Amino acid sequence: MRCFKLWALSLALMAAGTPILAQQSLRPVKLVELSREGTVQQRSFPGRVRALQTVDLAFQVGGQLEHFPVAEGDRLEAGDTVAALSRRGFERALRQAQATLDQEQQSLNRVRQLAGTAVPRAEVESTQTQVTLSEIAVEDAQSALQDATLVAPFDALVARRLVANFTTVPAGEPVVRLHDMSDMLIDIDVPEVLVRQSAEGDVEFIATFPGSDQTYPLSIREYEAESAEIGQTFRLTLSFDDEAAAGILPGASAMVRVTRETDAEQAVTVPQNALVYAANGAPHVFVFQPDPEHDGNIGVVTLAPIEIRLRDDASVELVGGVAPGTEIVAAGAAQVTDGQAVRRFVGLGQ
Repeated sequence: MRCFKLWALSLALMAAGTPILAQQSLRPVKLVELSREGTVQQRSFPGRVRALQTVDLAFQVGGQLEHFPVAEGDRLEAGDTVAALSRRGFERALRQAQATLDQEQQSLNRVRQLAGTAVPRAEVESTQTQVTLSEIAVEDAQSALQDATLVAPFDALVARRLVANFTTVPAGEPVVRLHDMSDMLIDIDVPEVLVRQSAEGDVEFIATFPGSDQTYPLSIREYEAESAEIGQTFRLTLSFDDEAAAGILPGASAMVRVTRETDAEQAVTVPQNALVYAANGAPHVFVFQPDPEHDGNIGVVTLAPIEIRLRDDASVELVGGVAPGTEIVAAGAAQVTDGQAVRRFVGLGQ
């Protein structure tokens, strides 16, 4: 019996000389350092796709539409014929104007030969004026003949035929609507506050379309410098960064996600799993205090009160209580206690 007591006393003395951290089976905990990061804001706005420009083409002269080869949905190259009026009347007018010019030119040559003798100088000047007027009439007839044919001013998509072939159309009446497909744009209406804040940080625009998971990066093309009367919104025009949107047609609906990140509003976020709440509802976190004798991988966690607020993106922002750069228990905070010795979780089996 006496030998047993001596053996038990020896074990107790040996345990008394062993460090506490080495005696315990230390719980591994995942740690995270509280650091400032740029605030990221995301909002989505409905948009509508449009072409770079949409024009309604019209003849500068009136007449009967005789040649209308385009169909809705056709792709045209710049200079392709879109429509043409009957040319017969314009060709007759040109021949008549040319004949009148020839006649006036002959009269001018004749009076010049007789100038100073049988023909007064005033008559020569009057004939010269008639020749000038006849030249102008020829130019007008040539221009009218050219205007009897409509050509595409740019590479275009035929959006709509506004009149039927063989229709008599007056000058200035639109006959066809064309989309300039050299660049596709998306218009969105954004609130005034976003326009002001966009200058304070990087803004990224991403477009998505119904029924597709593909995303399209966008860039700001232009914006209206005057707000709308209703809603105090500004019209923002965005262009596609690449040519992957070639199959998207004007009029399509889109959803534009606006992501803004700014360094001017850096914040410290706290993982929700790191929060521990007291009986009165006050939030706390476990602060890790490393033991320098174990290379910072073993230490003690201490419960510390903090102040937080919930941000618009549902993340938790640290307002006060602990300083940035502090290491806290990021997950499993409910499994440790105040003052408990723990070890840093590095990986499975470590």
